[in-house]
Amino acid sequence: MFKTNAATNRKTHEIPVKVNETNPLNLRYPHRLNFYNKPPDSEITIEEFESWAIDRLKVLAEIENSASRNKSFEELKTTLNLRCKEHLQLNANSANNANHDQERRKDHYSHFILRLAFCRSEELRNRFVNAETQLFRYRLETDDSAARTAFVSRLGLDWKDATPEETIEARRVVTKDKKQPGEEGVYYKQQKDQSSIILQEFSTKLLQALEITSKHLPYMDEDSRLLPVLEHLSISFLAGISGSDFVTSTLNPDGGELTASMIDGLAKQHFPPCMKNLWILLRKDKHLKYGGRQQLNLFLKGIGLPIEEAIIFWRQAFCNITDDKFRKDYRYAVRHNYGLEGSRTNYQPKSCVTIITGSVGALESHGCPFKHFSQINLSQHLTQVYQIDPKSDLMKDIIEFKKNEHFHLACTAVWEHQHKSLGVKKGEGLGQGNQSLIPTDTMRPVIG
Repeated sequence: MFKTNAATNRKTHEIPVKVNETNPLNLRYPHRLNFYNKPPDSEITIEEFESWAIDRLKVLAEIENSASRNKSFEELKTTLNLRCKEHLQLNANSANNANHDQERRKDHYSHFILRLAFCRSEELRNRFVNAETQLFRYRLETDDSAARTAFVSRLGLDWKDATPEETIEARRVVTKDKKQPGEEGVYYKQQKDQSSIILQEFSTKLLQALEITSKHLPYMDEDSRLLPVLEHLSISFLAGISGSDFVTSTLNPDGGELTASMIDGLAKQHFPPCMKNLWILLRKDKHLKYGGRQQLNLFLKGIGLPIEEAIIFWRQAFCNITDDKFRKDYRYAVRHNYGLEGSRTNYQPKSCVTIITGSVGALESHGCPFKHFSQINLSQHLTQVYQIDPKSDLMKDIIEFKKNEHFHLACTAVWEHQHKSLGVKKGEGLGQGNQSLIPTDTMRPVIG
C-alpha cells in the first residue's frame, strides 16, 4: 500500500540514478519504462526517422483497432505482446542477449517523432494520448516488480511505502474504493491504485507536452524531407490503418508504388470514363453509394493501389464524416475488397461486360456511361469533362456507337481523344472494342 500527502503537490521530475545502485548494467536508458520527459539529444538517419515511427505506429494502430472491436485489455495484452516483439521490442534488464539501450533508444525517438505528427490537431492529440497510455499501461503491468518500483521511485511522485502500522490504519479508514483522509491530511491508497495514479500522470503530462509542441510547431525548422513523412503518419493514423496494413513508402514517392496522393492526377488525365465519372462525383459530393464505391475501389486495387493507400484515399474523400463513422461504416468494406476481411476472397476488378450488363438504380452512379446515361446526359458529360464539341464528328460517332450498343467502341473513341496529346491516333485505341477488356487495361500504357 502507499500513502500520499494531500497538502503537497506531486513532483514529476526525474531523479538522477546512481549507476552502482539502480543501474548495474550502466545503461543510458536504465529503465524499460519511460515517461518521455526529456527529448532525444542525438541525430538519427532519415531512414531511421521513418522506419522507427512506422514501427511504433503499427503498435498504436493495433491498440485503436482493439478498442474499435471492443476487446478487453487482457485481449489487447495478447495482441500487443506479439506486435511489440515484431516492431517495438523492449526487453527487461534481466533478459540475456538483448541490446537494451538500442531498443529503448528506438522507443524513445519513435515516441517523439510521432509527437511531431500528432500534435497538429485536438483529435490527433487525444487519440495519440489514449493509444500511448494504453501502451504504457501494458508495459507497466508486464514489468517485473523490482524494475517497476525502481522506475516509480525515479519519477519523484510524492508517496512512500506504508509501514505495517499504517497499513492497519489504512484498513480502518478505507471503505471499499472510497478513500477517507487519515491524520494530518494523509490519504492511504491501495496497491491497485498505484497504476491508475501513474497512468493519469502519464496521460496528463503527455497531453500538456503535445499542446506545447503544437504551439511551437510553426516556428520549428523542420527538414523539408520530413514534412511529407509526418503528414503521411498522421493521415494514416486517422484513417485507421492497422499494423498489418502499413508499409514503408513515404520517402520514395517515385519508386513505382502507387499512392493516394497520385490518384487525382491519374483520374484527371487517364481514368476510363466509367471510373472518371465516379471520381468526379466522389470529389463533388464527398460520398459514393455502395455500387460506386465497389466499382471504383476494385479498380484502384486493380491498378496497384496498396490497401493502406486505399484507406487513406477513401478517408480523405469522405471528409465530411467523423473518423469513428468511417471506421465503422466504410473501412471494413475497403479491406473486404482487398481480401482482408470476411471470407478473405481476392476480388478482381469488374470487367467491362460486368459493368455494362449490371443493373443501375435511378439514384446510383456506377455502371457504364455509354450504356446507362441517356443520350442527352452523355453528350453533356462528354462536352463538360472531355471538351468534345457537341457538333463534332467524334461526338456523332460516339452517339452512334451508343445507339447501336457498341459501348466498347464508344469508350475506345473517348480514350483516343483523351490521349491524343500523347500521340495516340484514331484507330490506335486499346483493344479496339474488345469486350473482354476490363477498365484497368486502359491504364497499362500509363502505369505499366
